[in-house]
Amino acid sequence: MEFTVAIDGPAAAGKGTIARALADRFGFAYLDTGLLYRAVAAKGGDPVQAAEDLSAQDLARDDLRTLAAGQAASRVAALPAVRSALTDFQRRFARTAGGAVLDGRDIGTVICPMAEVKLYVTSSPEVRAQRRWREVGGDLAQVLAEVRERDARDMGRADAPLRPAEDAVLIDTTDMTIDQAVSVASAAVRARFPERTTP
Repeated sequence: MEFTVAIDGPAAAGKGTIARALADRFGFAYLDTGLLYRAVAAKGGDPVQAAEDLSAQDLARDDLRTLAAGQAASRVAALPAVRSALTDFQRRFARTAGGAVLDGRDIGTVICPMAEVKLYVTSSPEVRAQRRWREVGGDLAQVLAEVRERDARDMGRADAPLRPAEDAVLIDTTDMTIDQAVSVASAAVRARFPERTTP
């Protein structure tokens, strides 16, 4: 059985949390596609070559969740050749037997436009900055500025800009708890695959 859940949205909106919860609840394989770009940036050197040579060990680095790694990932993700080098890997993963959930910024629009379920998870820049600040610390005003800068770069890039797929379910987590957001996302999955039960 092949069943793909594509989740897109800006940084710190909650898409990773929702994706992991869905993978656990429905027994799907999970891929945080942003980790691919973070790993490419962390490898250094020519980003296209780094993308082509990406390995499982690269994804296991312990420095991929920092704010700096996220900013660097956003820069290399704007390079069409890097995106192209990582597309096939993501598409193969998306059709994993038993189902898969992928989160990123162009999953429903570019990587998996035929996904059975598409979600677009967002929230206000201020709330997202607060969440990121609680994770990484530092100056809150600077974190907010970086969130807005990354939004502008991700939404404004020429190749695969961040935007909701036309048929995506919008989940605005600004005033939601994690449980509420996961509940909405789970309902969207069950609507397309109702025979799938959850514990």
